[in-house]
Amino acid sequence: MKEPMSIEGYDLLVEEFKYLLESEKPKVAHEKLVAAAQGDRSENADYHAAKEKLRFIDKRLFYLNSMIQKSQIIDPALHEHTRVSFGSSIVIENIDTGDEEHYTICGVLESEPEHGLISVHSPLACALLGKGVGDQFKLRLPNASKEYEILAIEYKNIFSLKKNIRTKNDFAFH
Repeated sequence: MKEPMSIEGYDLLVEEFKYLLESEKPKVAHEKLVAAAQGDRSENADYHAAKEKLRFIDKRLFYLNSMIQKSQIIDPALHEHTRVSFGSSIVIENIDTGDEEHYTICGVLESEPEHGLISVHSPLACALLGKGVGDQFKLRLPNASKEYEILAIEYKNIFSLKKNIRTKNDFAFH
């Protein structure tokens, strides 16, 4: 299954992969060698810590590699956003309460639900995709059902809305 993501999301994924592979993994492998040279490995905390870090790095590299291979880069700026699609920022109104809610549809690794950035695979995004301004839809929840109307659809850059952009400090295993 393809994983839609923005150009910036893809670039960040590749940056983390390269950093872990070219910088972090060799550094931790060296730490493991130094610790192993200190003698008895059975009670060597530094050796076991480095070994564990390498295991985490390898798992993360495997995951990132699979996401890179499955990625489908989409530039939402190239779409009209007359209907809800990947990268659309949407204003919806809860018909029962009159409350307005704001969401932007993005890739799984770009999502920050607490900031309105929702995964393209989320139930709300699936209900919104393909709809236009004025369309109404129902969202079925485990204990209830909510009805919404789409008030506005526009394009805003996903990364301009993100609050938690990962950096090299976040990539490293401490």
